[in-house]
Amino acid sequence: MKKLLSILALTLLLCSTIVTAQTQKDIIEAIEKEGNGNSQLEQLAYELMDLNGPRLVGTPEMKTAHDWAINTYKKWGISAENQQWGTWKGWQRGITHVDMVSPRIASLHATQLAWNPSTDNKGVTASLITLPILADSLAFVKWLPSVKGKIVMVSMLQPTGRPDENWEEYATKESFEKMKSERDSLEKIWRQNISNTGYTSRNINAAFEKAGAVGIAQSRWSEGFGANKIFSAGTEKIPAVDISLEDYGMLYRMVEHGANPQIKIVAESKDLGKVPTFNTIATIPGTEFPDEYVILSAHFDSWDGATGATDNGTGTITMLEAARILKKVYPNPKRTILIGHWGSEEQGLNGSSSFVQDHPEIVAGVQAVFNQDNGTGRVVNLSGQGFLHAYDYLGRWLEAVPEKYKNEIETTFPGSPGRGGSDYASFVAAGAPAFSLSSLSWDYWNYTWHTNLDTYDKIVFDDVRNNAILTAILTYMACEDPEKTSREKAVLGINPRSGEKGEWPTPRTPERNGGQE
Repeated sequence: MKKLLSILALTLLLCSTIVTAQTQKDIIEAIEKEGNGNSQLEQLAYELMDLNGPRLVGTPEMKTAHDWAINTYKKWGISAENQQWGTWKGWQRGITHVDMVSPRIASLHATQLAWNPSTDNKGVTASLITLPILADSLAFVKWLPSVKGKIVMVSMLQPTGRPDENWEEYATKESFEKMKSERDSLEKIWRQNISNTGYTSRNINAAFEKAGAVGIAQSRWSEGFGANKIFSAGTEKIPAVDISLEDYGMLYRMVEHGANPQIKIVAESKDLGKVPTFNTIATIPGTEFPDEYVILSAHFDSWDGATGATDNGTGTITMLEAARILKKVYPNPKRTILIGHWGSEEQGLNGSSSFVQDHPEIVAGVQAVFNQDNGTGRVVNLSGQGFLHAYDYLGRWLEAVPEKYKNEIETTFPGSPGRGGSDYASFVAAGAPAFSLSSLSWDYWNYTWHTNLDTYDKIVFDDVRNNAILTAILTYMACEDPEKTSREKAVLGINPRSGEKGEWPTPRTPERNGGQE
């Protein structure tokens, strides 16, 4: 009888193991089937990017996007809310039109920068002036009155508008090397000249404004055809616009040749005062460990030179789609699944660091955070972020992922803790195991990151589908894992720059009243 009972117990254990394995296999297959056969990614991208538009913190479009996310989750039966974490300077862009009006007429490719002070509908018309070579700050002070009544050109004249890869493909080796040498020399001279003024590129606009300039013209080329970086104006009363490399170069050469070009800037906008800022938080409650959390993470905001498609629309729709899939095929997770759409990442991880500061009980219960932020490509890198035993649990979870979704992923264990760059760093600094699903480039840095070209058409939906399915499977495995993840930190090595022993990053203090200065 004792032997029979032992055999029966062993049989039941084997049956239980087989049923568990089949259940895991079935759910992963269901995630794949739903993600590939009923993908909502194209529709989500259309609604977020094309209909809503850019999501600059403090703008009405950002608030509209938050509300859209809540309504989208509601359609899927997922509870979501906007959680206010602070306030920001409210602003809404209006019409931008920049024209050369002398010595000939031409409409220019240009846009106002974020938080640009509005012109009236008649705009500002003035001649352009460039920065001369200056020996020191005294020479700059002596020259500075020259900007009164002028529009100051504050960017270097680029010697070429062709990306390096274009030169490399078509130019002779000698020609390519000559161009790079000349460009390096010009850039060195330009940087030194700015330094000689006693200012930096970040604060020199304010000096021009104080000296009576009526406008700022820049061209922050992103080293790709047609791509410029679009950031903030940095002025209080006068307009600041970014002009395409091609048109900026034309104007700069005309100034150098004494043609005295004049341009007209119409850059209308609305100052909306102080407005509330939010994170959108969605939740699928856990059934067995409701106070333990698997967090799907992506920042919701963007710069507004385009519609923020790959920074971070693709990360946003990845997490939305992963949540939709999980709600359909895994509606009762063992751990709580929380989806965080963070505000004001672009100004210093403010939304996520506020959440970490405001919700220590959630941070204490984090099983894992999966963050995606660097473009439309397939996930190809995963670091343990300095957590000593990250290999044990991430390895288990990745093992369950079908080969096609992970065969390009390179892992680094235990890795080093992230200190910035994206919202996972807010959780890492607080000691919570958080990981960046780092993706393939697709020329992200020069063509779409913070540029005027970051639009829907740059999204590679097959890659984003891959990422949504991968994220959903990793989330499922993290929820099902019988063990709580270890937070033990690896001993960090010597910092090669400072020569000092590495230290774990400390949580940053979020800016909760931004853009008011």
